[in-house]
Amino acid sequence: MIYREATISDILQIQLVRHSVKENILSDPSKVTDKNCEDYLTVRGKGWVCEIQHEIVGFAIVDLKDHNVWALFIKPEFEGKGIGKMLHKIMLDWYFNQTTKTLWLGTEFNTRAEQFYRLQGWRETGMNGEAEIRFEMSYDNWKYGEAAKA
Repeated sequence: MIYREATISDILQIQLVRHSVKENILSDPSKVTDKNCEDYLTVRGKGWVCEIQHEIVGFAIVDLKDHNVWALFIKPEFEGKGIGKMLHKIMLDWYFNQTTKTLWLGTEFNTRAEQFYRLQGWRETGMNGEAEIRFEMSYDNWKYGEAAKA
């Protein structure tokens, strides 16, 4: 497994991973364009991928402008191998080395993602829209809390 910073040339494979998931499925895939991915990778924040034999099997992207996790997805057949946890760690370490502002994300109820974020030390803070839970990770919780231990 190779973990590295995502590049624009990775966008096709990132989109393939995003469209392969069984939970948190996009209601309208056309709304997450290659241009959106490029903006989040190069202007708004940064992303990372996990590659196995030249195939991207997972990715994470964080947004420094809105201080949120824009994406963290793993191909279903590669779940449970620690890839998400490692991408999560890389992403949070980078983010909190750029800023101390609280990071947030939204995810659907009763999903593996919800359980994952709870285990990584995220705190539920309410709703994100009508169909998602909002989680937050503060700088202190990242540095001294559950995220540092996970």
